[in-house]
Amino acid sequence: MSQQAGKTTDAAEEPLAPPGTAEPQPAESVFAGSYRALTLGVILSVSMVAFESLGVATVLPGIARDLDGLGAYGWGLSALMLANIIGTVLAGRSADRRGPWWPAASGMLVFAAGCAVAGAATSWPLFLLGRFGQGLGVGAVMAMAYTVIGLAYPAHLRARMFALLSSAWTIPSLIGPVITGTLADQTTWRAVFLLMLPIIAVAALLTLPGLRRLNRTGDETAADAAPALPWWKGPLAGAVVLTAGTGLLLQALLLKNLALLIPLSLLGVAIALPALRQVTPEGTLTARAGLGAGTVIRGLLCGAYFGSEAYLPLGLQELHGMSSATAGLGLSAGAITWVLGSALQAKRDGKGQGSRAGGVALGFAVLLAGVAIIALVILTPAIPGWIAIVGWGIGGIGMGIGFNASTTETLEQAPAERQGEISGALQLAQTLATGVIAGLGGAAIAIAQHYDVGTRAALFGLFGLTAALSLIGVLLSRRLRATPAPAGSGAS
Repeated sequence: MSQQAGKTTDAAEEPLAPPGTAEPQPAESVFAGSYRALTLGVILSVSMVAFESLGVATVLPGIARDLDGLGAYGWGLSALMLANIIGTVLAGRSADRRGPWWPAASGMLVFAAGCAVAGAATSWPLFLLGRFGQGLGVGAVMAMAYTVIGLAYPAHLRARMFALLSSAWTIPSLIGPVITGTLADQTTWRAVFLLMLPIIAVAALLTLPGLRRLNRTGDETAADAAPALPWWKGPLAGAVVLTAGTGLLLQALLLKNLALLIPLSLLGVAIALPALRQVTPEGTLTARAGLGAGTVIRGLLCGAYFGSEAYLPLGLQELHGMSSATAGLGLSAGAITWVLGSALQAKRDGKGQGSRAGGVALGFAVLLAGVAIIALVILTPAIPGWIAIVGWGIGGIGMGIGFNASTTETLEQAPAERQGEISGALQLAQTLATGVIAGLGGAAIAIAQHYDVGTRAALFGLFGLTAALSLIGVLLSRRLRATPAPAGSGAS
């Protein structure tokens, strides 16, 4: 989106400053003047997604048992995440052309429909269909949250907004797992999805009006001026192919017959990789310094964090005998300390203390410690389960530091007309990595059932993988900022 998008307000209203625009009197708060309503709306939208995410993750083991889906447990999260890819790509590109209102409104509507289907499901496949609809909506809503920050807020306020987005998980993290776990234990897990519907309605009423000021006014942008691509080379086709290839890979890994598992897995990878290149910034597959590495780092962070978190309630419930509500406290601990870590990084950023690449490396290292603690507790029956809750609180601090630093640095390198695209790419990396790691964990559980080796062995493999992702992230953190080309080199 061009900088003209920030000029659609009335003359009597203070316009929202687009990136790079000098302000005579820079606002010192994201709640000042014309930023206030938009800030509240964005925070509320993210809080809605947070409540659903933490709530469903808490009760998913019970849903899988009730609908006979434990053998395909990973799909309970992967279905949402793979659909998220399509929603994210569509929303990001649509925002660059039409503004954020339309994709945000559509996303909330589809999200509500997905909740209704999942809540009424009588079988695991029907439940997964509802989760797919939820994923389409979540992708659009979250992509718009990051797009709006890049478009509407000046550079000196963006780190604070990213910290606030993390803080939008605070109340949901405190009450979400407790409420949903109690509902599931005392009534039915279906109540969790029914509860989401009025929350979505309120979020839409408070959020959407503030986005209209950022809508396109018909001014030409770089995106409009670019030659139109054939539909099969467009972002939607790429997102659908990427989703299909990844889905084929994850489903193949659930098969017991190796004669089918190996070729179908390779076919899934062969389909997904070219599509991934199509829908991510140039240099992503090679982690090129700058936007490419920033996109990869987001994927590594979220694969390590959310991949581990997805199986924390299952491990505590199945191997330590905890209730849904108690096991959900681990998710709460991680979400709350994520806010703390993000705030610490925002403070360091505001004072110019240390490089953001250093913050990313520190975040990965602390996250690795958290993964190690929860793995040790879940895999060792003699260690009390509550220590895993403390351990995931440590992991959340690392996630908050790394997520804030990497997101701020990556979006600062994106030109104004590509804010939607890059925001969408970051969100895509997050959802793809989460979906793939969750699917691999589900495959590990399925394999453990096939060969009767137990859930503990499957979770050992999963946590080993997420720890490896954290180590790779430490090594890649130095590539977060692109190195300027030498004068006279001809590089662009």
